[in-house]
This record gives sequence, structure tokens and C-alpha cells, in this order.
Amino acid sequence: MGDATVTTRERLQDRVPHPVTERTGRGPLRRLRARFRARLRAPRRPRLWFEILLIGLSYWTYSLVRNAVPEQRAAALRNADWIWRVEQQLGIAVEESVNHAVNSVTWLVVGMNYYYATLHFVVTLGVLVWLYRSHPGRYAATRLVLFATTGVALVGYYLYPLAPPRLMNGGHFVDTVMVHQTWGSMASGDLKNMSNQYAAMPSMHIGWSVWCGLTIFALASVPWVRVLGLVYPALTLVVIVATANHFWLDAVGGLMCLAFGYGVALLWYGRLPYALPRVVPGAARRRVRLPGRA
Repeated sequence: MGDATVTTRERLQDRVPHPVTERTGRGPLRRLRARFRARLRAPRRPRLWFEILLIGLSYWTYSLVRNAVPEQRAAALRNADWIWRVEQQLGIAVEESVNHAVNSVTWLVVGMNYYYATLHFVVTLGVLVWLYRSHPGRYAATRLVLFATTGVALVGYYLYPLAPPRLMNGGHFVDTVMVHQTWGSMASGDLKNMSNQYAAMPSMHIGWSVWCGLTIFALASVPWVRVLGLVYPALTLVVIVATANHFWLDAVGGLMCLAFGYGVALLWYGRLPYALPRVVPGAARRRVRLPGRA
């Protein structure tokens, strides 16, 4: 009697659908999704032609969108007055003094004008090339930081138009490019009509320069080069203020955008770009095998 009862129960249990079977059915799909996400996030060796095309197209899009933002002059001037009052209350409104002091030394202010107009692009591109050649495993993640930083800055230009100090009503700031007739700056002079003059917040001179500085400091092996990585954004901060192109608080906005960029990279890759392998693992194995084949 007891044996028959046990046998009957076993048969009934075999007939009842077991919940584990449903889970095991979903298991392969979940594993497939996980593998797909891991493959999508895994560092890959960058392709030169693709990177040139991507960077060129991205900068063209950035310039197009930035300059397409309506130049809301009245709002931009009101915002500039508000920023100036806030800085005065905080006791950091020294931009005018710095501007006048630097403007009194011709060779210094002319050098800063060219610094502002050129190094913003030259150094950033140089760091990208260095990453591509020396740190291919970290290149894509570090580039993502730069792109995300720039992308969110465009939102800032649209939502918060801001006039630079040199364009403030009743201000006594010196437009150093106009006064000293230097070339190359999109902020003043003959090229000002090609650029949105009221897109001072956030400062991408700071966002990009700090990105360059942190990347160089984290990845360079030569001590004096690492020191230069820290000096570069600090000097850039002085330049953007001395030339009356930005307030101190514009720099804070640039840092906030950069923090957003690092956050995006951290969410996507699961760690900071500098913690990723220097060389793409698959590419490293192929390099090791090549001499054996020969």
C-alpha cells in the first residue's frame, strides 16, 4: 500500500510542469543577451579610417548645432549680469582685474589669444592620436567621455544662453582679439559671425582641456609629461578668463559636463576608461601568433 502510494505520487510529480523548466528555457536567451552586451561593450581596436570620419563628422555636427542655437542676445546678457552678481557675492569676481592686467603686457596677451584659438583643437586631437597609437584598448572608452561631454554641452548652450564678459553691457572688459588684431579666434574679429557668440556656458575649453589633462596624467609614463597634463587645464583656465571669453563659473559648467561624460563611460564599460586594458586582448593574441606563422 505504501509503495503504491509513493509510486503514484512520483508519477503525478512527473506530469506536473516544473517551474525550473521554464527558467532553464529562458536561461539560454539571457546568456545570449549577456554575451551580446559584453561583446558590444568589449574594447575593440579602433580603425583609422573610421575614427577620422567619426571625429570629422562629429565636430562638424557640433559646430553646426552650436551655431544653429538661436542667439538670444537679451537673455544672454541678463544671464551674464546674474553670473557676475553671483560671483561678486562669492568674492570670486576677479575676471576684470585679470583681463586688464594681462592686456597691459602685449606679448603675453597676444600669446594667450593664439593659445585660446589653437591649442583647444591641437592638444585634443593630439591626445586622441596618442591614445589611438599607444592605448588602443582604452581609446574608445576615453573618446566616449569626450563625445558625451560635448553632447551635453550643446544642451547647455540651448537652455542657458550666456554672453561672455567681453560682450557685457556697460562692462569694462577688453576684447583682446579686437584690440590686438590677432587671427584665428572664432570668438571675435572677422570670424565672429561664423560662431554663436552667446554660447559661453559651459566652457568646452575647460571640459576638453581637463579631459586631456586627466588622460595624460593617468596614462603617461614620463613624470614631466604627467606634470604637463596637470598644468595644461590650469593654464587654460587662466587664458579663458584673461581674454574675457568666460567667467569662472563657465569653467564649473565645463567640469560638470565632463563628470557627466565619465559617468556615461562608467555605466557603459563598467569601469573608468583608464582601468581598461591598454591593448585589446584579441589583438594582443594575434600579435603573438604572427611571428610563429612566419
